[in-house]
Amino acid sequence: MITFIVALILLVVGFFTYGTLVEKIFGIEPERKTPALTKTDGVDFVPMAPWRIFLVQFLNIAGLGPIFGAIMGIFYGPAAFLWIVFGTIFAGGVHDYLSGMLSIRKGGASLPDIIGDELGKGAGLKMFIRILTLVLLILLTTTFLSGPATLLQGLAGLDTMDFQGRMIPIVWVLIIFGYYALATVLPVDKLIGRFYPIFGGILLFMGLGIMVVMLGWHSSEMPEVFDGLQNRQTNGLPLFPMMFVSIACGAISGFHGTQSPIMARCVTNERQGRWIFYGAMVAEGILALIWAAAAGTFFADPEKGLYGIDGLQAFAAQHPGENIAALVIDKVSRSWLGTVGGILAIVGVIAAPITSGDTALRSARLIVADFLKWDQRPIPKRLIIAVPLFLCVFGMVFVDFNVVWRYFAWTNQTLAVFTLWAGTCWLYKKGQSDQVQGTKYRYGYLVAMIPALFMTMVCSSYILIAPEGLHIAPEVRWLGYVIAGLVTIGCLFGFINWAKKVKRVEC
Repeated sequence: MITFIVALILLVVGFFTYGTLVEKIFGIEPERKTPALTKTDGVDFVPMAPWRIFLVQFLNIAGLGPIFGAIMGIFYGPAAFLWIVFGTIFAGGVHDYLSGMLSIRKGGASLPDIIGDELGKGAGLKMFIRILTLVLLILLTTTFLSGPATLLQGLAGLDTMDFQGRMIPIVWVLIIFGYYALATVLPVDKLIGRFYPIFGGILLFMGLGIMVVMLGWHSSEMPEVFDGLQNRQTNGLPLFPMMFVSIACGAISGFHGTQSPIMARCVTNERQGRWIFYGAMVAEGILALIWAAAAGTFFADPEKGLYGIDGLQAFAAQHPGENIAALVIDKVSRSWLGTVGGILAIVGVIAAPITSGDTALRSARLIVADFLKWDQRPIPKRLIIAVPLFLCVFGMVFVDFNVVWRYFAWTNQTLAVFTLWAGTCWLYKKGQSDQVQGTKYRYGYLVAMIPALFMTMVCSSYILIAPEGLHIAPEVRWLGYVIAGLVTIGCLFGFINWAKKVKRVEC
């Protein structure tokens, strides 16, 4: 209980202290008109109320990520709490804030344009990031389509289609696709802005309900960091970097950088940025903290002296090949919240990923539209871009879900690395400009560079060590860390060399 309470306090304090520092380093200009006001088109650039934008942003970036990721992350032990807290404050919050605010400063630009502008003016890098981002969004939409469709299939009992020995819930896939078509093409305030705040509120209410029950009746069974930070995972995989990729959306996620520009086109004042972008990430961190603690607490058996995480491991062993996170959500919600919990579990497990999948497709449409420089007010132009994206996602539904998810996880965190380095370069140039910032925050770029270096190490070592990567043998795993360390050092020296050539510019 002590660990959970301290972690919760740190997240809230981090928002008001470190979040404020990041805001000051960025240098907001409340008098500057935002793209929502200067480019209003009634489709994507639509002024919206700040509270509504916050809830939409929260739901867009949350989906199932902070819940599923946190549950899978607690398998590694109480160290998961540390990553959720410090990852959210020093990495995820900075990442989301910079991606959103840079989009505002750059006229509502999509993430590939932001990264391309800061890391290289050449068309090659921009195109690479554009392709990487589109691949990520298609993979994410596929994963957030297949899961809910399968769950709905189980509830409704409709027919499935046999494809290479796998049963595809084709009816529900088509139904969800119909919804995706509407959400992707309709103006942002007609469907997303109107109904998503409700789902965002339900997701928060679900988490708070779990927290109240856990603290009120199960506080003595909660895992604590002073129980030991050793790796408790039983599959032989190392805590670093595996835990730092498992807990993605609950700490830092490249997908968030694709969603922030959607809401950046609705923000009406730069003062709102910290509450919307950094604040939504902190809210997600709190949700991840709650579910990590719940999963590590629920399966404890004090009478048998069974540690909560050990009980979770035993539960997972009883359900090989199944979606453990979904089972945990259902079991915890129904047991602790009763009938209401079961309903909320359905909303969380089914509605949340669907509402993240459609905004992923919307983001993909905007990225392509920005590249083609196509006005999105005419509906035919929206459809010309959206239909090929729909076909790509539909085709990916027939690929093994586990394969899609593994590639999504690494692509997701790799995109976060590029976003953080882009933010580092922008802040460095801003800090060098006496006309804008003076010298007070000359070294403010460190708030982005430090997590950029850390995540570079995480992603580099992950691709070398993970089973879905090169899968270096355990006895020579040290070699993977050495290579990843050299890659990270290379990025640092690359930045230093670039910085030496930068003249003072006005951002």
